[in-house]
Amino acid sequence: MPFETLIDCQQLARHLNDAAWRLFDCRFDLMDTARGERNYAQAHLPGAIYAHLDRELSGAVSASTGRHPLPSPDVLCRWLESHAVMPDSQVVVYDDCGGAIAARLWWLLRWLGHRPVALLDGGWPAWTQAGLPTDDAQPSTRPASRLPGHADDLQVVDSNTIRQQLDADNAGLLLIDARSAERFRGDAEPIDPVAGHIPGALNLPLQLNLTSDARFKPAAHLHALYKAALHGRPPHEAVAMCGSGITACHNLLAMEIAGLPGGRLYAGSWSEWIRDPTHPVATGEQASTHFTPPD
Repeated sequence: MPFETLIDCQQLARHLNDAAWRLFDCRFDLMDTARGERNYAQAHLPGAIYAHLDRELSGAVSASTGRHPLPSPDVLCRWLESHAVMPDSQVVVYDDCGGAIAARLWWLLRWLGHRPVALLDGGWPAWTQAGLPTDDAQPSTRPASRLPGHADDLQVVDSNTIRQQLDADNAGLLLIDARSAERFRGDAEPIDPVAGHIPGALNLPLQLNLTSDARFKPAAHLHALYKAALHGRPPHEAVAMCGSGITACHNLLAMEIAGLPGGRLYAGSWSEWIRDPTHPVATGEQASTHFTPPD
């Protein structure tokens, strides 16, 4: 039975020597973009390959994109192939921040149609706290045969679609913004040049998906959380967003765990939306959509 959402440390430890498994270390710091790779060089899970957010998990930034555009499907597939990922490979991704970065690679693989991919619940901190093995070796892998490289464009929503939906009073979708409440309201914006959110969006910070030890909450809790957020809408009307399309994937993973699949990604997210000065921006509490998270 493949792992398609989460895997825990003990489950993964039993497969460390399995030749069909591929591990990817996605540790990254938006404020120090070299830190994750430095930490990887010092120690990582045995056999893990480093996946750099800017270099491997994003495409080239342009004047019209957000900070982390989607990579070319073909380029992404060639990189995965170079690390021996095959159509039947079980992929495991991890980071050191509750999955906020690693969920991007989880989603990218799903976008390419690769189902056996799971996030290590608790990530690097849980692995090391459990006293499980690490090393500092750079793994050598034999390139795999070609991956199909066909991305599912139906999983992605662009800025034009968001604008059309706004003009139609958000009749067909619900934007769920994974950023912190402070950034959503526009009280603080440490990264992007404009503060606030897209009118009508709902704020569901990714921290609501996690326990105090940065593991995902039980599926039943997440189901209640997202059912409350959807407020009667079907899951396929949910569009996840954030600052640049990275942490939004965390909410999409949480929806999968909750048994509410089908949400889509606004890949450009806030950093792309504000590239166009004609796009409306909302700030404060009064302009936002609210719900009460279940206990």
